Amino acid sequence: MGNPKTKADGMRRTPWILLLPFALFACDSSSGGLDPNGGQPPVAPLAFDAFYYDRAVHLSWELAPGWSGEAFRVYGKRATDANYFLVAEVTNCAGGLCSYRDINIQANVTYQYYVAAVSSTGSETASAIALEIVVPTPDPPPSPGGVDAVALDGGVFLTWNSASRAADDFAFYRIYFLDGDTGVLIGESDSEGFLDLLVQNGSTYAYFVTAVDDRGHESAGSTAAAATPRPDYHGEILVAFEDLPEESGFRFQENPSEDPIVSGTDGSRHFRLEADLTGWWLVPGPGVSVHSQPQFTTALRCGVAADPECTDVRVAPAGGYTSDAIELVPEQAYVLRVPSSGGGQWQYGLIRVTHVGIVPAGAIALFDWAFQLQPDNVTLAPPAP
Repeated sequence: MGNPKTKADGMRRTPWILLLPFALFACDSSSGGLDPNGGQPPVAPLAFDAFYYDRAVHLSWELAPGWSGEAFRVYGKRATDANYFLVAEVTNCAGGLCSYRDINIQANVTYQYYVAAVSSTGSETASAIALEIVVPTPDPPPSPGGVDAVALDGGVFLTWNSASRAADDFAFYRIYFLDGDTGVLIGESDSEGFLDLLVQNGSTYAYFVTAVDDRGHESAGSTAAAATPRPDYHGEILVAFEDLPEESGFRFQENPSEDPIVSGTDGSRHFRLEADLTGWWLVPGPGVSVHSQPQFTTALRCGVAADPECTDVRVAPAGGYTSDAIELVPEQAYVLRVPSSGGGQWQYGLIRVTHVGIVPAGAIALFDWAFQLQPDNVTLAPPAP
């Protein structure tokens, strides 16, 4: 039934545990009393516990106050068997706790376990109880689909569809980085999004995603998606004011070396992101207004090498601006009118929303942006490098 290992972090307990009076089960070991070879028998292990997770039965117990360094023997059997047999001997106790992970189990079989302390002379003292575990059929959720990797400046934003939620026992997702042909676990998420900020601009990163149910059964990996982070005016990211106020505000910057992300309470902000149950919202900052009619676009700017069907916003509208909040929708472009630093004139900025979503940090919006440096010039183009 496997070798002793440390109990894994984050294991989730299933309800298939039955407490059994130990006296119901015969075994060949002593359950206490005098040591036939002389001396005191070992003290019994305490708080014996067991649960099933991820194709294994996880056993644990505590060291009794009188423990003197004795080893432990794990005994197990199928519920239909007459006698127990030795599964493993465990000596890897630490911090007052011992554990064992049994992977040699079969689906749809009921197992029973107990553990015994063993003295140097071979005398055993068993746990006060035996535990019964029902091993289910390992039936993982469907694999996630539609995985998309969005390149940011110093980050990669991953999104995928919710197909895995079709399973009633769906629990969460695992995100893997592809190192050659090997998947390296880099995080978990309970939403269809993940932000990887441990990347470097100019390098390409590939990822895949799996789904896990509440018993630890993991699906096959999704198709891989790759992105290459790069420094530019694309892939800006804001977190909703309700979730992370200090990263919810935005200010168009004339100097590309200055960070456009500001606090949502910063008086110089041009807008901030807010989110509620109805959507994601652009809320203009002090003195700033946004055009009330967003425009569908396929890119921030269409150039010589752009697709023939490319659509962008070249000129800021002359009127129709509002200081009211406006809903942010992917593939829509929003023109903002901000007071010029020189006073008495306007400067025009443009953002194009590429994604909105939920990540562990909260609600986020990704967008590209451009800012016209000349006051009262309505031509919208990214600033010169």
